[in-house]
Amino acid sequence: MLKQQSLIDFTLHHADNTLILAQRNAEWCGHGPILEQDIAITNISLDLLGQARNFYQYAAQLLNEGETGGDTVTEDTLAYHRTEREFKNCLLVEQPNGDWGQTILRQFLFSTYQYLLYTALQKSNDEQLVAIAAKGLKETTYHRRWSSEWVIRLGDGTEESRERMLHAIEELWMYSGELFMPAEYEISAAEKGFGVDVSSLKNEWMQKVNAVFEEATLPVPEKTFFQKGGKEGKHTEHLGYILTELQYMQKTYPGAEW
Repeated sequence: MLKQQSLIDFTLHHADNTLILAQRNAEWCGHGPILEQDIAITNISLDLLGQARNFYQYAAQLLNEGETGGDTVTEDTLAYHRTEREFKNCLLVEQPNGDWGQTILRQFLFSTYQYLLYTALQKSNDEQLVAIAAKGLKETTYHRRWSSEWVIRLGDGTEESRERMLHAIEELWMYSGELFMPAEYEISAAEKGFGVDVSSLKNEWMQKVNAVFEEATLPVPEKTFFQKGGKEGKHTEHLGYILTELQYMQKTYPGAEW
């Protein structure tokens, strides 16, 4: 795979991850269990949206380089004018919110991965990716700490909160393995020095997850068949509904601006 194409795909993958999770978390706005946590999850959504914008802007820049004629690609066209099969986000981030426990676990599993990813991206030979990761790392450090505290609080809380966390694990764990299954563009990115070998992050991710689960008195599933395909555009039925809502205004009123 050519470097330019693998760089574009790699950048879009991380843009899509953060956009879709931001959209999911934003569904909690005005519906959080208490005001403080309503604000917290909404702020996390805004952080993720900012990260998505940084990745999309870079991807648009790469796509426009060397182009002559035709429409200029922007962050908006990449977010609002691509189809479900063109999105490269992992399956985990598109899963339904469920209850508060399920939302918390999804955020924890992803933020723990993202923390390791952004740390590793500091060694990228692409200065733009380094800058995006450096800014995102500060935010992700908080996301990981906040969500891990909630996992412990719910897992080692009441009988009902523990049952809800066990259900969340049952619903979401099967999607966590895809984070460490590299797509072709991720393999190419790692080989060319601007990306990360995501498979190398799995052991440390497991250590961090195990430590939090142990404190939360929650079991780590031993044998799981992991779902995959999101990175190549093969998604669950949930993504289509997310994009229908996300892209509605632009598809109804093309080119509309505030």
